[in-house]
Amino acid sequence: MKLKQIRNDKGLSIRALSELASVPQRTIEDIERFNRCKVDTAIKLADALDVTLDELCRD
Repeated sequence: MKLKQIRNDKGLSIRALSELASVPQRTIEDIERFNRCKVDTAIKLADALDVTLDELCRD
């Protein structure tokens, strides 16, 4: 999962992404740490980052 890379490329903090995606900060931290998440969460994050699920999830 490229969450941290995409988030940093877009200049977003974890807090900012959390607010945009309506996903708790802790959840984003855990996804970046363990490299996995639920599909519904991935959809919210991809939408907030304006990327496809494929771009977000595939390495």
